[in-house]
Amino acid sequence: MRVCLLASGSKGNAVFVDTGGSKFLVDAGLSARELLNRLAAIGVEGAELDGILISHEHSDHIRGAGTLARRFRIPLLISFPTLRETGSHLGKAEVIEFESGYSFAFRDTLIDPFPTTHDACDPVGFVIESREGRFGLATDLGLVTRLVSDKLKGCRAVVLESNHDEEMLMNGPYPWHLKQRIKSRHGHLSNNDSALLLDGIIHGELEGVFLAHLSETNNDPELAHNVARTLLDSQNVCSPRLVVGQQHQVSEVLTV
Repeated sequence: MRVCLLASGSKGNAVFVDTGGSKFLVDAGLSARELLNRLAAIGVEGAELDGILISHEHSDHIRGAGTLARRFRIPLLISFPTLRETGSHLGKAEVIEFESGYSFAFRDTLIDPFPTTHDACDPVGFVIESREGRFGLATDLGLVTRLVSDKLKGCRAVVLESNHDEEMLMNGPYPWHLKQRIKSRHGHLSNNDSALLLDGIIHGELEGVFLAHLSETNNDPELAHNVARTLLDSQNVCSPRLVVGQQHQVSEVLTV
């Protein structure tokens, strides 16, 4: 299994996952041209993609999805409420609808979309399971529910939101209403929240942890890394590779 953050942040998000038998994007929040450039940087062509999973309808997760899907005839895997909310943005792309909370088979994988708490109509995280193991993603969530934690247990690699440092957010330039939205149950996870989630899903076969959706204004990659690193160094169950996602360049490709 190979995992790479093509882009991660408030301006656009996309994750590449290769299960060994299928290649996916989870979200496609950059322009199609930029997504293709970033795929090329890791040696992948757009035509190799088998599907694009959509977590929710915000533009930083769907910006290039429709164009990319139509150009290469790639199906969009999306819930009906999210599809309805996107309006005409995705165009006449092929769509495979799923229902949050119900797993479904796609090619060589079993995909489990689970509900998260965010200010979108039907936000989900994903677990993708294949013969190569389980991969999990949970970003854009204001609250770590027991369901989220339970779903991510047993994954060989995970992508976790680590959006903001609490002090930087409260002392930063955002207006009060936006700070409150980010801190709310339907906003985004802080570095400390992310570490608590990580603490609850540690197991002996966890090989990779990606920190995602870092705010360029309210966070610092070193801060996010240090919080997660401190947690990982405090246990002796596993020693996963820790990768901090960036907005303007692809992450390393992690093979697990």
